[in-house]
Amino acid sequence: MKHRALFKSKFIFCIILLVFTSMPFANVNAQQPNKTRILFLLDASGSMYAEMGRDTRMDVAKRLLSKMVDSLRNTPNLEIALRVYGHQTTKDKQNCRDTKLEIPFGKNNHDAMKVKLREIRPLGTTLIAYSLQEAAFDFPQDNRSRNVIILITDGLEECNGDPCAVSEALQRRGVILRPFIIGVGLDKEFGRQFECIGRFFDATTEEGFDDVLKVVISQAINNTTLQVNLLDQSGRAIETDVNMTFYDNHTGRVTDNFIHTLNNNGVPDTINLDPVNRYNIVVHTLPPVKKEGVEIIAGRHNIVAISAPQGGLKLRVNGVTNYNRLQCIVKKAGTHEVVNVQDFNTMDKYIVGNYDIEILSTPRIYEYDIKIKQTDVTVLEIDQPGKLNFYSRLGVTGAIYRMKNNKLEWVININNGSSSQIIVLQPGMYKLICRANIDKRIIATKRVDFEIKSGQVTPLNVL
Repeated sequence: MKHRALFKSKFIFCIILLVFTSMPFANVNAQQPNKTRILFLLDASGSMYAEMGRDTRMDVAKRLLSKMVDSLRNTPNLEIALRVYGHQTTKDKQNCRDTKLEIPFGKNNHDAMKVKLREIRPLGTTLIAYSLQEAAFDFPQDNRSRNVIILITDGLEECNGDPCAVSEALQRRGVILRPFIIGVGLDKEFGRQFECIGRFFDATTEEGFDDVLKVVISQAINNTTLQVNLLDQSGRAIETDVNMTFYDNHTGRVTDNFIHTLNNNGVPDTINLDPVNRYNIVVHTLPPVKKEGVEIIAGRHNIVAISAPQGGLKLRVNGVTNYNRLQCIVKKAGTHEVVNVQDFNTMDKYIVGNYDIEILSTPRIYEYDIKIKQTDVTVLEIDQPGKLNFYSRLGVTGAIYRMKNNKLEWVININNGSSSQIIVLQPGMYKLICRANIDKRIIATKRVDFEIKSGQVTPLNVL
C-alpha cells in the first residue's frame, strides 16, 4: 500500500510492451512469421485527465497513437487492434471488469481506430492485470504470427490484481516474451518496482514519449538477426555443427534450438531472433559452454562470440572388440563430473583441456590427464581382449581376480551355479577362486591361475 500511494503521487505514465506468441520466438530464415499483430491496450481511467505539458495525458496518448497508426498504414504483413479499459463506468463504481476490445484485428482498420480514439473519454479505474489476461485472447489463432501488446497506462493496479504475477505466469507458460516498460516522469524507485514485469525505460516529455514509442514499434516490426561465432583458441570463428539452446534470461524457459552452421563462405549462418528477450545461450559442446544475459539490438545484425575450442578423442581397440558394446566414461580431470559416455571405435569432440577416462572393459582400465588439443585428434587405444571358455561339470560359485600393486583385485563374478560360461577379458594373468556348489566345506575352495592373450580363447576346466 505504501508503494501504491507513492506512485500515484508521481502522476505515473508508462508504456509496457508485451509480446504474446504461440510459436517459437526465434526462427530460421525458412520459418519467418506470416505477419506481426500489434494490440494497443489503452488506459482510460479517470487519472488520464492529469496534465502532461500543455495537454492531458489522454490527449497526448491519443494524438501520438493516431500518428503511429497512420505511420503503420502501409507496413506489410502487419495488423493492429485496440483494447481499452476504464472507459465505460465512472471511477466511483470501481468496475474491475471494465475492459473491451474496441477495434479487432483486421485489414485496413486504421481509420476505424482513429475514430474510436477520438471518442474515448477517461472515466473509471485502473485494471491492468485483468486487461492483460483478456488481451491474450484478442489474437486470432495462428501459430505462424508474432503477437505484440503495447500497454499504455498512467498508474498502478487498482483492482487488487497483480500485473507482475500475470506477466511472470504468462512468460513461464511461453505465452509472452519479456516486456518493455517505458515510464514518463517516474523516479528510479518506481522503475525498480517494475523490474518484475520487464525492462524499464524513462521518458519525461511528449517528445520523449514519441521517441520511446517509435523505439518500441521498431522492435516490434523490424527484422533482427543474430550471428553466433564459436571461437577456437586463436579467436577464429571456425567451430560449428553443434546444437545451441536459447533460454529466456528471466524465466529460464527454452525459446529455441539451432544446429550451428557455417555457410558456403565459411561464415556462421544467420538466425532471425526476437529482440524482446534477453537470452542465455548454451552451446552443447562436451562439456557445454554458456553465454548469459545476451542483449539483442532490434533492427540490426547482432554478433555474439562464444569461446568453444574443441579437439577430438578417438577410441579404438587394436583388433576385434569381442565386447557387445565397449564404452568409456569421460570426466573432467581431477573431478567426478561426467562429461560423456563414449563408444569405442568412435570419435567425439571435447572442449580443449584434460580429461580422466574410465574404460568399461573387463577389468576396467583407467587413464588420467588425457590432453585434448585444438583441432587435433587424441587417439586412445587398448589391446584386443581374449576370451575365457570356462567349464565345470559340477557347477561352481566364485569369482575371477588379478594381482595389482601386490593386492588381489576383484574382476568379475562367475555366474552363480554356472557350469559353463564365456567371459571376455583383457590380456593378462588372472586367478579363479571357486567352490563346487554341492560341496559346502570351506576347504573345498579351488584356486586356478590362468592367462588371457589378445585374440585367443583360453579353455579352463575345473571340478
